[in-house]
Amino acid sequence: MSAILTIEFETEPTGTLAKLAPAIGTDGSIELDNAFYVEDGTWLESLTLAATSTIDLDAEIDAVPGVSLFHSESMPTGPTGIDHRRAIVFANEPYPFLLELVLRHRAIPNRVVLQNSTATVIATVGEWDDFRAIADDVEAKLGRFDVIRVNETDRPGEPLDSGRLSDVLLSKLTDDQLNVLETAYSMGYFAVPRDASAQAVADELGIQQSTFSERIRTAERAFLELVFSPR
Repeated sequence: MSAILTIEFETEPTGTLAKLAPAIGTDGSIELDNAFYVEDGTWLESLTLAATSTIDLDAEIDAVPGVSLFHSESMPTGPTGIDHRRAIVFANEPYPFLLELVLRHRAIPNRVVLQNSTATVIATVGEWDDFRAIADDVEAKLGRFDVIRVNETDRPGEPLDSGRLSDVLLSKLTDDQLNVLETAYSMGYFAVPRDASAQAVADELGIQQSTFSERIRTAERAFLELVFSPR
């Protein structure tokens, strides 16, 4: 039986992680908790940000091109003096996107975190050839692949929770709710500032604004229960 490898490496951050790095300062961190691919380079991402000063998340994300805030929430737990916030964003991640580079080589991403302007990745691969392929690709695309550790193990690490987001789309949302969510997103309802009002989206769907509001709240609740529920 081939060895399962747990690898940890450092590289240059990409996309949303890199763009939000100034928001957390030199002592903060941003962790990619989960991610779900939408289409055309757009990902739905859940991020946990930690900083020694208060993070104005709305302003920070508003200043980042290609990223729109779906929801943010302050996390009450954590060390004294550390501001913890969790955010769900729609992000256009131009290639090369770090998570995509890991996934394309048959690796299971276990952790992706930004700290001190460096992205640290922990992943599980099934073969040494996959490890070498990731190393070569990340080095070629991002200019840096610094190995921290490589361990053989008999079981893979826990993956990022991207599958849980997929489950919401497939099983927890009705067709009407999914249609409302997709239409609202495509019209810019979640953009900051908004490009479309609730009434405009309702008109596009041919429903009352009150019906739209009910369906969008139900869909949002399904997403938020998925992301913020105890693990």
